[in-house]
Amino acid sequence: MTASRQLDDWLRSQSLVWRGLQIPDSLQAGMATGFPELDALLPGGGWPAGALLNLEIPHVGCGELPLLLPAMAELSRQGRRIVWLAPPCRPYAPGLQQAGVELAQVLVVACPNDADLLWALEKLLRTNCCGMTLAWPKQRLAAHQTRRLQLAAEAGNALAVLFTDPGASIGHAALSIALQRQTGGLLLEIRKARGSLRQHRLVLALA
Repeated sequence: MTASRQLDDWLRSQSLVWRGLQIPDSLQAGMATGFPELDALLPGGGWPAGALLNLEIPHVGCGELPLLLPAMAELSRQGRRIVWLAPPCRPYAPGLQQAGVELAQVLVVACPNDADLLWALEKLLRTNCCGMTLAWPKQRLAAHQTRRLQLAAEAGNALAVLFTDPGASIGHAALSIALQRQTGGLLLEIRKARGSLRQHRLVLALA
């Protein structure tokens, strides 16, 4: 075995290196987003399981929640929790119910600061009870913080969604998408997807 091969094997065993075309086993099968045209562009054919998803939004209410509602509904029907941490406004229960989300599985956690949010989020992700978490940090997160969240999401096989300002790249996110509302629907710019080196743009017609 060559020295370079030995080094490569060691780095991978320590989870210190990630290759653009390397898809971990936990990401092989994605969960349908509810939008076939989006599924076709995502490695695994949908939202990655056990992973950190970064959604860059220009403002609250640009279409970020309708994008996630089909997956929320499916996960809640499976008896898995949908946890909201420090949401900018109270979830609209009738709207969630109309979209098929089981309200009994919805939990809202008030977090006065990012330290509390990160602590609660990591604990929740590791319980293996959450299907999806949605978190709105107030400040840009450091690389070591997002790394911990990615590992926690993998451990609990949950989709951890972080809503951030435009340009707030999350280095350890398995999937990063920038959203922009425009005439005709919601523009998605897939800026990073673990398992793919390509970037894609897609417009979804959301109600």
